[in-house]
Amino acid sequence: MKINQPITEYDRVLSAHADETERHDRLTAAGVDALRDSGSLALRTPVEHGGTWSDAPTVARRLTELGRACPSAGWIAGTCATSKTMTALSHSASARKEFFADPDALVCGSGLPSAQGVREAYGLRVTGRWDNVSGCESAEWANLAMMVDGAYHVAAVPLADLTVERNWHMAGMRGTGSQRLVADGLLVPAHRVAHGGPPEPPVQLFLGLCVLAPVVGAAQGALDVVQDMFKSDRKPFMTSYMRMSDSPGARHWLADVASLVNRANTAMFAIADAGEEVNRTEVERAQVRTSLAGAAKDCRSALELLLDLHGSSGFRDSNALQRYWRDVAVGSRHPALNAYLAAEGLGSALVA
Repeated sequence: MKINQPITEYDRVLSAHADETERHDRLTAAGVDALRDSGSLALRTPVEHGGTWSDAPTVARRLTELGRACPSAGWIAGTCATSKTMTALSHSASARKEFFADPDALVCGSGLPSAQGVREAYGLRVTGRWDNVSGCESAEWANLAMMVDGAYHVAAVPLADLTVERNWHMAGMRGTGSQRLVADGLLVPAHRVAHGGPPEPPVQLFLGLCVLAPVVGAAQGALDVVQDMFKSDRKPFMTSYMRMSDSPGARHWLADVASLVNRANTAMFAIADAGEEVNRTEVERAQVRTSLAGAAKDCRSALELLLDLHGSSGFRDSNALQRYWRDVAVGSRHPALNAYLAAEGLGSALVA
């Protein structure tokens, strides 16, 4: 995927609503419609249920485009793809038929088993709380992890059966609305519960890409902001230059930023293109996790340079650059992109 490619009409809507999305800690109605109408919510709906079940490169490309327009929207679409993937791989045909009845539905989920299920005649009586469930206030279904008889299970639950507690108060990725979901003695039919376990390595890498791609897109969006500044009459303050582009130093730093963003983009698609390889060694898998974390760090480094180039006005509330900066700072620190644990894993694999 090339950086700075033209933005689509659907993504223009998401970009125009990005500030409102952040102010209200959730997607606007127009934002949800843009995701639906663009097919972004059907990326991992199985083909037999009306979706496209797109491969890793296609998903990464679309999530990057969304992240460039609105990082929160890209993140929500990524968690939707994750939840649909896990539901398709874990649940029975009858549960999938309900869950995927609307192929373009926004869904959410949590893989943390922070609830308990007790078996009853017709299903499970579930009580628990799941934090950080992105997009839950706009979602129709959730795929949620829980413990049943000491074993890991997942349940497909309509959002109408759950309570949302608004506890998402963050510096960045505010618009993801990653609130807490609560079940209090909820009876879940037995056919919507499945025994689960850790995803296979190729699936783990796919889930990591769904986290990384909106972050790479956000870095591209931030680069757009500063490139637009270079095209304007803005000049470096307290200098004799008439425009930013007259400064060799500014041009050099802009080139450094473009290289960082391109490196993150290239690393992401190299992982995506090889994502279906199932015969990787443990060292190779650890190297991929390190590459994911390295791409996230490149995005953070790029944002710091972009703010240096823009100057303190980049921190105005009205400037999209500071929003991209905060979103990258938060999104790139997701556990799937943890740099020191990735390094630890690689070191352990190398000496095993």
